[in-house]
Amino acid sequence: MGCGYIGSVLVKHLSERAPSAEIVISDENKETIERVVLLINRDKVSSFQLNFSDYDRLVKVARDFDILIGLAPGRLGYKTMKAAIEASVDMVDLSYMPEDPLTLNEDALKAGVTIIPDCGVAPGLSNILVGRAVSMLDKVKSVHILVGGLPQMRIPPLDYKVTWCVEDLIEEYVRKAKIVKDSITIEVEALDGLEEIEFPSVGKLEAFYTDGVRTLHHTIKGVNDMWEKTLRYPGHAEKIKLLRDLGFFDEKPMIKGISPRSITAKLLEQKLSMPEIKDLLAMRVEVDGVREGVKIRYIYEILDYYDERKNVTAMGRTTAYTASIVIQLLAENVIRENGIVPPEKLGMREDVFDRILMELERDGIKVNERKIELV
Repeated sequence: MGCGYIGSVLVKHLSERAPSAEIVISDENKETIERVVLLINRDKVSSFQLNFSDYDRLVKVARDFDILIGLAPGRLGYKTMKAAIEASVDMVDLSYMPEDPLTLNEDALKAGVTIIPDCGVAPGLSNILVGRAVSMLDKVKSVHILVGGLPQMRIPPLDYKVTWCVEDLIEEYVRKAKIVKDSITIEVEALDGLEEIEFPSVGKLEAFYTDGVRTLHHTIKGVNDMWEKTLRYPGHAEKIKLLRDLGFFDEKPMIKGISPRSITAKLLEQKLSMPEIKDLLAMRVEVDGVREGVKIRYIYEILDYYDERKNVTAMGRTTAYTASIVIQLLAENVIRENGIVPPEKLGMREDVFDRILMELERDGIKVNERKIELV
């Protein structure tokens, strides 16, 4: 459900890794569907146009499938997840929804379905890595996630290239983020908490709070400190704050029923898509805790680049391939737990974690793991 920047990469990867599967792609935009069908060029991939806002039709259509894959815009993600549950169909979802997916857990359990939310790169792979570290600790003290998709070179004025849903990119800049500070869960403004960091082989970057902790608030308890920060080239946050403060991201209609946010989204799509510019994905996950009285820090780092051979963005690779692997594990009944199953739960299972990392490495995505004993 949705075949834009990430969906098109995901369906191609699935069609290659699950050749016996019958895959049906849907989108609200007919031209988008036609472009992806030409890209895939495989008999067992078909398509149809679908309005994701039409809940009743969504439920009716869903009943014809074994697994739904949600790539709708965040504002529609919760509705598509509810439709999957009502249709009694398993689902892997990547939408950046503002709602808490775990509020649907009881309904999913009653329906006997497995729903895996936030299953992209971050949230998604980041949660899986956190889950793995947590499973190897007796007590968790802190969880820090740094992640960002960037052009491989700085390009004024924003030093940024669009590689995923622009609507949700803007949402990332305006939605308040829940974090844990001094053992207390608080809300902070997106773009706050600005700091400069050094990322190996990339150089100086800036980091700021965004809404990426999500289900970890429910699954990882008793931490002193927990947050996610988005990575950008220095100076980006200040420019985005200026746009936000001037009202460019406001949703209230102004001229002929059109909101500033919708116009801004169109402009960013046009100006920052830049297919000729290659991207990279940088991520660092640090989890501190105690095991058998010893203070330990687990560090996971990923630095992935645009695939020149397949013409796939680093954001597409790390997001879509992660979801594709989880979908295959669900189809194979390796993942059997019913209800809303956050991705960190997958990381807590060693067999599932090892399989995910093995399959990512098969695609050239390397997760570097370090374990440090702290004094």
